[in-house]
Amino acid sequence: MNAQHVQHFLKALGVEKPIIQAPMAGVTTPALAAAVSNAGALGSIGLGAMNAADARKAIAATRALTGKPFNVNVFCHSPAAANPQTEAAWLKWLERHFSRFDATPPAQLKEIYTSFIVDPDMQRVLLEERPAVVSFHFGLPDASVIKAFKEAGIVVLASATSLDEARQIEAAGVDAIVAQGIEAGGHRGVFDSTGRDELLGTFALTRLIATQCGLPVIAAGGIMDGAGVVAALALGASAAQLGTAFVACAETAIDEGYRRALLGEAASHTVFTRAISGRPARSIVNAFTELEHEDGYPQALPAYPIAYDAGKALNAAAKAKGVYDYGAQWAGQAAPLARALPAAELVETLVAEMHAAIAELQRLN
Repeated sequence: MNAQHVQHFLKALGVEKPIIQAPMAGVTTPALAAAVSNAGALGSIGLGAMNAADARKAIAATRALTGKPFNVNVFCHSPAAANPQTEAAWLKWLERHFSRFDATPPAQLKEIYTSFIVDPDMQRVLLEERPAVVSFHFGLPDASVIKAFKEAGIVVLASATSLDEARQIEAAGVDAIVAQGIEAGGHRGVFDSTGRDELLGTFALTRLIATQCGLPVIAAGGIMDGAGVVAALALGASAAQLGTAFVACAETAIDEGYRRALLGEAASHTVFTRAISGRPARSIVNAFTELEHEDGYPQALPAYPIAYDAGKALNAAAKAKGVYDYGAQWAGQAAPLARALPAAELVETLVAEMHAAIAELQRLN
């Protein structure tokens, strides 16, 4: 690993440890981000499911808990194209599942999240609040937005799932690339969800980007412990981003069903699904992911995030009856390694594991 490269990038961020907590929208909280940052790593909050006013509140709440840098993440997906016929057919097909919980589907679906690329209010809030780091998922905003953020002193990151996306990120003037491997939990960050996905693993993707691009690389996907962080650094990453590893922390916003699934046998089985949100995302196998195997499953689903409106409604109906099997239980391939620790303790544990892994490598050499 290039220790000088790692130290330079982390120094620019004002972060002591090469660990970044992934900004999982709907899961992360100001308390989680602050605890991670206070422990010397980089905490994150996901703003993708928020409007501008709620984003400002979340940033303020995080700042009230830490004076350290933290990351805020936004979604840069193409705005959804509504298709009333497809949406009506999806709602009709879901009726039987809603009826299990004495509920009915929504009368119609809406685009529940506004993409950052067409959200000037969110762009203005971030320029006014000036968080230390802003990261982009699903693509990139306009070049003028990136330029404005950098001129404001904000470090800018963006996720890539392929070398081509990484090169687009580099050309856009972003500061570092998050290499999201196929092992990662949650939504696949491909720029074009309708195009070909090369399905690259974290280590292959990290090494490709580290050798073919000139920007610092942050490895993400399937990294759950200190040994995984060291492996990512050895492949040329400047840091590792961990998501599923932090989901079971007490500071997250997950419900009891999600926590139970993540810490139980169910975590051994994850799968990509479009059924929940309309976009490929890795979840623990549950009743919602299994919809895809039922007779008559529609060939066409509503676009992301319109489909998510139905997914959230069905999950709410199920939870009202004490059933948690219809939630978005996002988790990566190494989910069985999850630990229910306070966030700061988890960071300390990861660092201790890193030192142990390095010592073992030195012993073997």
